[in-house]
Amino acid sequence: MRAMVLDAPGQPLRLTDLPVPEPGGDQVLIRVHACGICRTDLHILDGELKEPRLPLILGHQIVGTVVSAGAQVGRLTPGQRVGVPWLGSSCNHCQHCLNGRENLCDQARFTGYQIDGGFAEYTVADHRFCFPVPDDYPDLQAAPLLCAGLIGYRSLMMTGAAERLGIYGFGAAAHIVAQVARYQGRRIYAFTRPGDVPAQRFARDMGADWVGGSLEAPPVALDAAIIFAPAGELVPAALKAVGKGGTVVCGGIHMSDIPSFPYELLWGERVVRSVANLTRRDGEEFLALAPKVPVRTEVHPWPLEEANAALEALRRGDIRGAGVLVVD
Repeated sequence: MRAMVLDAPGQPLRLTDLPVPEPGGDQVLIRVHACGICRTDLHILDGELKEPRLPLILGHQIVGTVVSAGAQVGRLTPGQRVGVPWLGSSCNHCQHCLNGRENLCDQARFTGYQIDGGFAEYTVADHRFCFPVPDDYPDLQAAPLLCAGLIGYRSLMMTGAAERLGIYGFGAAAHIVAQVARYQGRRIYAFTRPGDVPAQRFARDMGADWVGGSLEAPPVALDAAIIFAPAGELVPAALKAVGKGGTVVCGGIHMSDIPSFPYELLWGERVVRSVANLTRRDGEEFLALAPKVPVRTEVHPWPLEEANAALEALRRGDIRGAGVLVVD
C-alpha cells in the first residue's frame, strides 16, 4: 500500500510502499477513502506533541470501508463504511473509563500518534472506537466530522446554555460548530487574526452575527467563548470578552503558554477549562445530530501524495474550511 510516513519530527512526510496491515482479534482492516488533515498533525510533525510512535503514519479523521474483521469483532462487517477518530483505544477499567470519561484514560492511545493513521491506503482500528458514518455525507465531507466536528461539539457542550458565543480562530472546527450553535439558537461572535479578510468573510458566510480581530472587544459581553487557535495570549482576551459567570473553553490539544493576567479578569466566577480528546458518546451524539442541522462541511481536497503541501497550506491558514486527503 502507499503511505505517507513521518520518520522524525521536523522532517517532511515520506511517500513509501508498505505491507497492508493485518487486523488483530478486536480490530478491523479498513480501506481508506479519505482522511482529514488537522492542526494536531502539525503539532506532531513539529515535535510539539512529544510521544509519537515513530516511524508513524499520521491522520485521525479517517473515512473508509471495512475489508475484514478480527475474530472478536461482532458489530462491524465487511463493506460497511466507518469513521475512525483521534481516540483509538482506552483501558476500559480505570476510574475515568468507568465514569464515561475515557478521553482522560492514562492508557489511552491515539490514532495517527501512537497508532498508525489514515495517510495511507489501508489502516487497522479497534472496532469499538469506529463509528458508522451517516449516509448523508460523501467521504470527503464526512472526514472533518471525525475531529473538527467532534472536538467542536465537545467544546460547545462545555459552554452550557451560552447564548452569546465567541469563537476564536475560524477554521475547520469553527465552521462546523458555528452551524450547530446557530441550529441551537445561539449567536456567534467570530474572532480572527487582525486583517484576515478571507477568514472574516468565511465566518460571516457561516452565520456569524459579528466578526472582528482576535484582540478586539465584542459589542456585548459574551456568555462563553471557545478558543480553537493554539495561541495562549487569547485566553486573557477571551476572559475579558466574557461576562460574569462566563466560560472560556480551550479546544486544542496544544497551546502556546498563557501569559499572566490580572485576577480581575477571572473574578466574577469566570471559568477557564480545556477539552481533552473525545469520548465515544460524543461521537455517537454528534454524528446523529449533524444530519439534522444539517452540518455542511466545506472541504479542500489533495491527493495522498501531496500531504506535505496540504499540511503547509494548513500552517499558512490558506484553507477555507477543512483540508482532506483523497486516498481512494
